[in-house]
Amino acid sequence: MKTAWVGLMGLMGLAAYGAEPAGVMSEAYWKLWNPDVQARIDRDIEQNRKADAALKLAGVPAGTEVKVEQLSHDFVFGAHIFNFNQLGTAERNRKYKELYGTLFNSATIAFYWKKFEPEPGKPRFKEAEQDTEAYWNSVKEPKKEPHWRRPASDPVVAFCESKGIRLHGHTMIWGNRTWQHPEWIFERFCPADEKAKLNALGKNGWRKLSPAQIAELAPVYTKEQKRLFGKRVTELIEHYGGRLQSWDVVNESATDFSRGLMVPGDAVCKSAYGLMPGDYTYEALRTADRLFPKSVKLNINDYLNNAAYTAQVKDLLDRGCRIDIMGSQMHLFDPQQCLDIAAGKPIESPDIVWKRMETLAQAGLPLHLSEITITAPNNDERGQAIQATIARNLYRLWFSVKPMMGITWWNVVDDCGAPGEPSVSGIFSRDMEPKPAFHALDRLINGEWKTRLTVKAGEDGSVNFRGFKGRYRVTYTGTTGVAKSVEFQLAKDGDGL
Repeated sequence: MKTAWVGLMGLMGLAAYGAEPAGVMSEAYWKLWNPDVQARIDRDIEQNRKADAALKLAGVPAGTEVKVEQLSHDFVFGAHIFNFNQLGTAERNRKYKELYGTLFNSATIAFYWKKFEPEPGKPRFKEAEQDTEAYWNSVKEPKKEPHWRRPASDPVVAFCESKGIRLHGHTMIWGNRTWQHPEWIFERFCPADEKAKLNALGKNGWRKLSPAQIAELAPVYTKEQKRLFGKRVTELIEHYGGRLQSWDVVNESATDFSRGLMVPGDAVCKSAYGLMPGDYTYEALRTADRLFPKSVKLNINDYLNNAAYTAQVKDLLDRGCRIDIMGSQMHLFDPQQCLDIAAGKPIESPDIVWKRMETLAQAGLPLHLSEITITAPNNDERGQAIQATIARNLYRLWFSVKPMMGITWWNVVDDCGAPGEPSVSGIFSRDMEPKPAFHALDRLINGEWKTRLTVKAGEDGSVNFRGFKGRYRVTYTGTTGVAKSVEFQLAKDGDGL
């Protein structure tokens, strides 16, 4: 028999979202997410995400009612916007776009090099016919299109700017050959004689050589690859300047660092991905710091989430790199993982998450949950309820962590992930109908975590309250009988009014 608190937690987690709490999450799950854990999360949210406001309003008699309304969050609640105009109907696209500015205050924009610049010297900044809503509405199998999830960037940037959405670029440099690294770097910029020498070594034969030997074997290609990487970073900066508030300058390079493959002074890096320019993470960050306005936040991003990643960030900082935000990924790609979580297995349990965040926080930087995936097993009623419960509890915990500055959901719509990613990890169906996970997040972001209240002014027109950090408006009627309003920022970056 379940204890009373298990039943209570089940109701707290699901009743508000129209899901049946009975039999969804096991007693073992709620033992991990027990009242003591929930109380700690509540305390940390109160301490880390709120601040005290102290205003003095002129011409306001004591006892005057003052309406306090939070307009926006300082905390980043984001999602990628890779399916811009790609959902097949005007109505689906409208619903998708409405999320940015209502649920999400930040959008991650796709800059994956391979599809962004399919031919050297021809980056896809501007919208072409193949990027239009009309084009995508006529496509029968959108996932077979080469630019699926890779819209031209200028229209997306303009859309986000029109709605005041924070923009985050993903990603400048990444070694992954499937999604990022263009084949034309080797095919077109490695001279025939050097190509023949490298090919003669056999597949991955170059790994038996030292970086110096590789550079001696292919000196032109070594220099050209480094030049093209620098050009890539420079062109993005020159095109957008400070219009995007932050960028993932380098993605998923911690494995190379942890294996001792990224050595200062080496001409090449024998990366786990393939041949890369030497010390490429350092070089990209230094270039970005030199050319970007200081207002643009430079991010590093990874899935490794362990002491090796923290050590890499510390090393880069010690060597003079500017890194403003440390990105961390959390993907529950396999639906079985979410079933196991519901059964009470310690996967992404509170203790595991707290310890991971403590490890990453040792680098001394703000943390961004930059990519998260939570699946709905089978996408049936129970599976969607599991997804909603996991999402609610993890968002609450992440939101409570002091150095955390944002959380970004990855695939917003079902069946809109990359090949190999689950088709059931959206918070909306493929037809843009909301799932329980959407309601769970909406109730947190726009309900529990948004301050709305009425307070009474003190003798000297003082107005005091405690609220979530962000932009506010207070509305009141002064002695003249005319309604007035004042807007202000409460504790931006945690530093008071």
